[in-house]
Amino acid sequence: MKKQTDILVLNNQQLKRLFCGQFPELVSLAMESRTIEQFRENLERYIAEHPNHETKAAFSLRRLINNDGTYVHELSTEKDLEIRTMTLLWKWLQDEPNGGPDVAINTDFILELYHQFELLENPEVLKPSETKVINWMRKWKSGLSPRLVHIREENKERIIRILMAKIENRHTGKYVFPDGISYVAKFNMVDKWWDDFRFQLAMAARKPSDINLMLNNSLSEETMSLLKEARNKGIPTFATPYYLSLLDASNQAYNDLAIRNYVIYSRELVNTFGSIVAWEREDQVEPGTPNAAGWMLPNQNSIHRRYPDVAILIPDSIGRACGGLCAPCQRMYDFQNQHLNFELENLKPQVTWNKKLRKLMHYFEKDTQLRDILITGGDALMSQNKTLRNMLDAVYKMALRKKKANKKRPDGKKYAEMQRIRLGSRLLAYLPMRVDDELLGILREFREKASKIGFSQFIIQTHFESLLELTLEAKRAIKKILSTGWIITNQLVFTVAASRRGHTARLRRKLNKLGVVCYYTFTVKGFEENYALFAPNCRSIQEREEEKVFGRLTPEQEEALCNLFEKSGNIYKDLKDFLKEHNLPFLATDRNMLNLPAIGKSMTFEMVGLTPQGKRILSFDHDRTRMHSPVIDKMDDVYIVENKSVAAYLRQLAEMGENPNDYATIWSYTTGETEPCFAIFEYPCYDFNTTAELTNFRM
Repeated sequence: MKKQTDILVLNNQQLKRLFCGQFPELVSLAMESRTIEQFRENLERYIAEHPNHETKAAFSLRRLINNDGTYVHELSTEKDLEIRTMTLLWKWLQDEPNGGPDVAINTDFILELYHQFELLENPEVLKPSETKVINWMRKWKSGLSPRLVHIREENKERIIRILMAKIENRHTGKYVFPDGISYVAKFNMVDKWWDDFRFQLAMAARKPSDINLMLNNSLSEETMSLLKEARNKGIPTFATPYYLSLLDASNQAYNDLAIRNYVIYSRELVNTFGSIVAWEREDQVEPGTPNAAGWMLPNQNSIHRRYPDVAILIPDSIGRACGGLCAPCQRMYDFQNQHLNFELENLKPQVTWNKKLRKLMHYFEKDTQLRDILITGGDALMSQNKTLRNMLDAVYKMALRKKKANKKRPDGKKYAEMQRIRLGSRLLAYLPMRVDDELLGILREFREKASKIGFSQFIIQTHFESLLELTLEAKRAIKKILSTGWIITNQLVFTVAASRRGHTARLRRKLNKLGVVCYYTFTVKGFEENYALFAPNCRSIQEREEEKVFGRLTPEQEEALCNLFEKSGNIYKDLKDFLKEHNLPFLATDRNMLNLPAIGKSMTFEMVGLTPQGKRILSFDHDRTRMHSPVIDKMDDVYIVENKSVAAYLRQLAEMGENPNDYATIWSYTTGETEPCFAIFEYPCYDFNTTAELTNFRM
């Protein structure tokens, strides 16, 4: 296989010479074929007679041939699309400029097909060794390394001085200086306030100039212009001093792209803001009408639902805000529509919220299948402690009523009872000082009483994107939460920066050593606003098969890990011991997934075509390994055009300083299969039989 560093920069003419030199038979077939039908037949015969006709590459090419000339409905754009992969190749080989007068193909289209035919000739994929993967992992330093701790302390001191100047101009409120105190006293006051999450929220950067000032005026004129344009279009700016202290203001000390790309918006996001829509169709809700998954919901903004057994609850509280706005946020359309925002005072619960909460609990209570509630937002831990306690208390009382009502129902007609409660929060990364003693008391209290009525899984579902977010403050917050008996799971968004070799594997290892288990690794949603952040699904499969593979557990190890979580009184310590005992670099407990623009999550797909720009056209099937909405039985396969070609992705990695040759096997991953759910994330079995009836559902 030719070096990626050489082949990615070839122009159209150079690629033509390469293609003709490598595959003269294919060129002859194209020249001899008078029609596209004849070319397809000749290609089919060519592959059938090839020595490697039973390989994965051969099957992949047959799919491209069989789908050529067909029409599909592409779900992310809701448009019909004609697949013309082999038609365009035929025209290109026959020297029709750019594949014909009606379409312009680019070099990325040819590069993809070049690699697919090369894989037919040389089907063996040389995967990296464990030693190689470990070396890649070692490149990435965590926020706990002594060198980075020192740099961050310097960043913190610099930002504190900026905040001191800001507070000098404040004369009211909680965070003001008494008259006549010294400079040192003022510094010490702000240093103490730094560990107060309310102070961090009060002092958050809300303008591009604030961000630039806290980053030591290191942003370029171009970046500042883009951020100002973003603000003028209505994209919120919100970043706490703590989080900005994690970034490298010198741009030389360490690679912070994985988190910088969360704070600094892309050109594509700015251009498309205002026309962003919900990626998941089931998030589009009209009163009195079932959503795309068939679920009837009590209102538009409080409950999101796609599966029978789980629902998402979004409170009318400060939980509709976050500790910062993530550039790839799946609810960016809600920020666009101002259903989510950063007007913290205005978001405090009104009297009407308690009445609304009772109605939402009634909805859950009367549901036959629901056993799992995820309170999120926004961010669940942005809610005040009083609000969070009230919500958890409402959930407890609802679950108790549901359990009591079940005693009157015969076996086989009983409703699912509550088993799992989750709080979705990124504050462990954005604002770890939010984990205060009162919150810990709330978590302990709820776990103690809810365990007695059937709850067995208590989860803080967080999102660390980078090892740089694993700081001393985050470590303390994690240990405190684990002490309450709740477990912490991580969901990673697989952005380009996070997809670099070894990055995700290293993050898994560091999280495991802190007592955190990984739950999902999500492909970025493929809308245009995410172009800069999107990593193709084949890279996710490559990461799974070439990096995550070294953390896979045997069935015996998986059972032992489940027992550990069930019995451990110190997950923080026991998880580290488990890794050491079983000689594992990390625990591959997460599933690489894409949230479909249809119903649910999946990573079961096939490449069925290419756009003229070389973007892969994928056909997804739904995740058949879990309980799903019956709607999926009525749905066809889900077709998605990825928003970036593989070649464009590799060039982007090169711009980040990566060696594209390290990713050369990526072209071979043209299919994917959804991984089974790891045992510790499965629901426990009931000691009774539930009804098959669906309530709150309409096909």
